[in-house]
Amino acid sequence: MKLSRQFTVFGSAIFCVVIFSLYLMLDRGHLDYPSSPRREGSYPQAQLSVLQEKIDHLERLLAENNEIISNIRDSVINLSESVDDDSKDSQGNFSQGAGSQLQQSELYIQVDPSDCLSLSQTGSLQPDVQMLDVYNLIPFDNPDGGVWKQGFDIKYEDHEWDDESLQVFVVPHSHNDPGWLKTFNEYFREKTHYIFNNMVIKLKEDSSRKFMWSEISYLSKWWDIVDTQKKEAVKRFLQTGQFEVVTGGWVMPDEATSHYFALIDQLIEGHQWLEKHLGVKPRSGWAIDPFGHSPTMAYLLKRAGFSHMLIQRVHYAVKKHFAQHKTLEFFWRQNWDLGSATDIFCHMMPFYSYDIPHTCGPDPKICCQFDFKRLPGGSYDCPWGRPSEEISSENVQRRALLILDQYRKKSKLFRTKVLLAPLGDDFRYTDYSEWDLQFKNYEYLFKYMNSQPQLGVKAAEIIYYFAQTQAQKFKINKFLLSTYYTALTEARRNLGLFQHHDAITGTAKDWVVVDYGTRLFHSLLALEKIIGDSAFLLILKNKPMFESYSSDPLLEMSSIQKSQDSLPQNHVIKPSIQEPRYLVIYNPLEQHRDSVVSTYVNNPNVQVLTDTGKLLDIQVSAVWIKEDTISQEVYKISFIAQTPPLGLKVYTLLETGKPDSDLAEYVVYNGEATSEIFNIKSMMSDSEPIILENPHLILSFDKTGLMETMMTREDKQIHEIKVQFTWYGTTSKKDKSGAYLFLPDGFAQPYVYKKAPFVRVVHGKIYSEVTSYFEHVSHTVRLYNLRGIEGRSVEISNIVNIRNVYNREIAMRISSEINSQNRFYTDLNGYQIQPRMTLSKLPLQANVYPMTTMAYIQDAKNRLTLLSAQSSGVSSLKSGDIEVIMDRRLMQDDNRGLGQGVTDNKITANLFRILLEERSGVDMEEEKKSPVSFPSLLSHITSSFLNHPVFVMTAKVKVSSELLSEFSPLVSSLPCDIHLVNLRTIQAKEGKGYSSDAALILHRKGFGCQFSTSGMGLLCSTTQGKISVYKLFNTFTVEDFVPSSLSLMHTPPVAQNISVIYLSPMEISTFRIRLRTR
Repeated sequence: MKLSRQFTVFGSAIFCVVIFSLYLMLDRGHLDYPSSPRREGSYPQAQLSVLQEKIDHLERLLAENNEIISNIRDSVINLSESVDDDSKDSQGNFSQGAGSQLQQSELYIQVDPSDCLSLSQTGSLQPDVQMLDVYNLIPFDNPDGGVWKQGFDIKYEDHEWDDESLQVFVVPHSHNDPGWLKTFNEYFREKTHYIFNNMVIKLKEDSSRKFMWSEISYLSKWWDIVDTQKKEAVKRFLQTGQFEVVTGGWVMPDEATSHYFALIDQLIEGHQWLEKHLGVKPRSGWAIDPFGHSPTMAYLLKRAGFSHMLIQRVHYAVKKHFAQHKTLEFFWRQNWDLGSATDIFCHMMPFYSYDIPHTCGPDPKICCQFDFKRLPGGSYDCPWGRPSEEISSENVQRRALLILDQYRKKSKLFRTKVLLAPLGDDFRYTDYSEWDLQFKNYEYLFKYMNSQPQLGVKAAEIIYYFAQTQAQKFKINKFLLSTYYTALTEARRNLGLFQHHDAITGTAKDWVVVDYGTRLFHSLLALEKIIGDSAFLLILKNKPMFESYSSDPLLEMSSIQKSQDSLPQNHVIKPSIQEPRYLVIYNPLEQHRDSVVSTYVNNPNVQVLTDTGKLLDIQVSAVWIKEDTISQEVYKISFIAQTPPLGLKVYTLLETGKPDSDLAEYVVYNGEATSEIFNIKSMMSDSEPIILENPHLILSFDKTGLMETMMTREDKQIHEIKVQFTWYGTTSKKDKSGAYLFLPDGFAQPYVYKKAPFVRVVHGKIYSEVTSYFEHVSHTVRLYNLRGIEGRSVEISNIVNIRNVYNREIAMRISSEINSQNRFYTDLNGYQIQPRMTLSKLPLQANVYPMTTMAYIQDAKNRLTLLSAQSSGVSSLKSGDIEVIMDRRLMQDDNRGLGQGVTDNKITANLFRILLEERSGVDMEEEKKSPVSFPSLLSHITSSFLNHPVFVMTAKVKVSSELLSEFSPLVSSLPCDIHLVNLRTIQAKEGKGYSSDAALILHRKGFGCQFSTSGMGLLCSTTQGKISVYKLFNTFTVEDFVPSSLSLMHTPPVAQNISVIYLSPMEISTFRIRLRTR
């Protein structure tokens, strides 16, 4: 009978879809649609004739209709195969009984195989230089190169410039770290604001003087305190070309550890500020100080409308190789680009540093003499023992020939006779006198050379925008106040500030790190209020009632962080029979998700109900005060929350007065624990392994609680996957590990414990886990007992505390039988995957790479992926191994300028997932040659779940459930391979408020073809990168939708609304969108 009703419902749904689709064809056939998909890096093509548009549109609608019907038909078939009347309870999706395995919905939609990316896909344009090949070519032997120590001797003939003069562009600049040895505010107060003030005076004195600037965080701060006269002067300098802004991001970000969301966000923040206050659009990228450079940044600059960029910190052997082949200027292309759409012109500085001694030519002892701040008697001198000389009529010829020789030698490393010679360093031009010394002496030199012609010479957002849009319709003035937007803007800027290459990397003084942490902590508190108040407004059925509530905040997070260096602690909710409490779950992802939600309560006898009154299965677990002591006052409840994409779901917590919940069961090893409520079994030792299992996996552990094997239920294969901890020490040589350098004393040694750790095993209906308490690590491995995405990977949580060790670095190693040889793969900024090779000709530390979100190893049969919720260093020093460094404590400075060790350690949380996948159709020889690799679709979504957890909030105000409702802004999940990066409220062009427009940033992720998606639990489909704009939103109407460059600096030549989005694989695109509440 149940089955008949199910088919009746779905049969009616099919009928409704057909009728509605036909209606749409007739009703919307008059709308204007773009004629074809746009290619990567271009805007939609011009429209075809109206008649052709209507025909094409009808064909698309018919295809969509057939696809929808096909998906529903497949869903009905899947449902009919999975329905078992005898095993279903009242909820339909979950089976009953203690320890039973929870079932996700089986209405899985298949992924179109044509949407994946295979290694055999090649373009007609192959790169001239592939970096993996370069690493094989370079010997890394580091011979003495003479005056250019890590290079080679450069020679030239005097007549080489007879036909074409050498053109030298000297570019004065000042690199200002927004925090390093001093805090951001200290640097601004003591140095940076003097630079800007002097710039206004000195550029006004001489129209031939020029200056270049990058960090908008400082420019914005100065702009807020200066008078109109200085502001107008800066605008004039920009118009005349005397002053140029390069890159224009909020900071010069680190490119190794930053996530691409944060890179984009700080870029938009800087560009939006420039557009509003100065009306300029940077064209040149300038990255002279980040510790290494990522192709992700090159791609983002290209998408933002940049045509060229400059980089500096590249390995000396790579610079030497490029210099020898005159390829220091090149078009940087993404590995996955089948054509040339991502090409951006890149200039690589050839020498050691960006300071003046290393920018005029190969000999630093000569170039240093032309840094005129180092004249005798000043605060600087040249460390090579040859002082700078002021230029006069007596020495101008000799000095001009000396620097010209350096310019000529440097120019020999390039293919053209145009030479860039930056003139600056950290916090230069703070002194009034330096401007005159540098400009006047160089003016003297160039006047002489020019007179001798023979010489030649860059979460809260989404929910806030939705709430702001509804507040505008209902005229909720309390929410429309600019305080929310002001706090949001401040949070954006603090997040951007933290992307600075001396912030997120940890290479700043201790008190500067505290300053960064305090800024982020205060912004976190502000964002929690924005999220809470926005969520409350969105779930209120009667929107105007928002004005009557006064609690601050209206919804509070289920956990709270008390300081910038502490771990979050959980709130304890106190529901009762008379006064139920409400949980509001916010899903910040564009996909529907079934997630395990846990919260603390004061009573184990509680129920969880949906907004329709449906009773949910829950697991009640103990809260442990110590490793072997249970709280008698607090309990943890866990349940499956089903949340719509970008939406909010309301659940009710109600005290029952009687024990009818599923209690977790415990087994402890190497110790004892007792409880009056929970069943706890103590075992001192056991020859049998510890076992955890769920519908997909069976894990076994040794007596210390460390994983040893993983069995995949689908194929009954047992895989040896071992987890262990290791220590690195530091070398006994003069140079030792520090904030910048990793100089280990050899391979990592096993972590040795003095006594067997206390091990606690939990078996429950929702999840099961094993926790081991070592001296320096609390290690937890958890399996979620449900089918689908959350149940297919193993969650690992490590709480690390190495505050009592001396010169050690702690790592987690995952060992397997995978025959990965010397190849492994790491992500770049969470955006793309870079193949790596472990090279024996390099020292150990040179084989460690940054991992922002994932790393994996693979062979012909399997791929083992380590997914991460935080940036770390990762390596694969042995075939089948992945090793990730979790924390470092180093007692000495490493002589790179910081002047201290790494001794400010805190108790640190590390969160990972381990995912084992079967591969098929693999050509290993072709794979070894390929410079590209892609995660599986399952890996992508698992990473998104890990890095974008649901927000759990509780209502602080007394409110009836009848006044609250689910908020579901999207019609359905976005396609599986499309990620909504941000929906960012845009600043108003005038004043300090916000615009009605927002920036919608979408990313189509590339995923590999070697993995099956059948039965993976994906609750979404793929659509070849196509999205209908007017089918996106459920409760909003799209009023405007116009393509833009990534950071909103540029719009298409003919800006017009579009109705269909086409994204190529890997493409990130930004659109200006305006919504109106229906």
